[in-house]
Amino acid sequence: MTASTPASPFPSIADRFAAVRGHVVQAAVEAGRDPASIVLTAVSKTQGEAALQAALDAGQRVFGENRVQEAYAHWVDRRAAFPDLELRLIGPLQTNKATEAVALFDVIETLDREKLAAALAAAMKKTGRRPQVLIQVNTGAEPQKAGVLPDQADGLIASARDAYGLTVEGLMCIPPADAPPEPHFALLAEIAARNGLRVLSMGMSGDYQAAIRLGATHVRVGSALFGERRTP
Repeated sequence: MTASTPASPFPSIADRFAAVRGHVVQAAVEAGRDPASIVLTAVSKTQGEAALQAALDAGQRVFGENRVQEAYAHWVDRRAAFPDLELRLIGPLQTNKATEAVALFDVIETLDREKLAAALAAAMKKTGRRPQVLIQVNTGAEPQKAGVLPDQADGLIASARDAYGLTVEGLMCIPPADAPPEPHFALLAEIAARNGLRVLSMGMSGDYQAAIRLGATHVRVGSALFGERRTP
């Protein structure tokens, strides 16, 4: 940029990543936690090629996608160039997409029913890949939202582990949009603790700092990194 070129009034994606990473560190330090123990998952759904490349150029390697087919379009050709890429499915998964999901993703965060556990186990046997799994908990018991109900979470965790042999690493939640998120984060942490689970994927652009204070190991951030979401 020359001396005569005005600075852009809009932050670049690189600037946004730097800012969010700084906030993650600050929240972790304030909570007495090691910032390195918290993973920033960049929610890349609906993003264009330029935005994805800018995120990669900023050093980001962990990405969350909502849809299997869109994730293939975004990442399948980039795997060879970025062997340290980690892809996490953070959207609802239909059983008929289980094989495709297992073939692409390193972590599936949205296991929420026994039928899907069976489909994932069969897909893993078929493909030879064994992505880690998180159980999605519908902490607000919202009828329109995916996730196992809190009082049924222990049973699904046990079934996924024991009956289907899945590697259950932790839990994920999306609190109700119109409620304080802290009680939902605390509930998720409580369920994880009694089941011996170490991973808590919770917190998004508007509340990831609160989630870190309450034990999040992974925060899923989209608009704070990429700007307001584009319509597909």
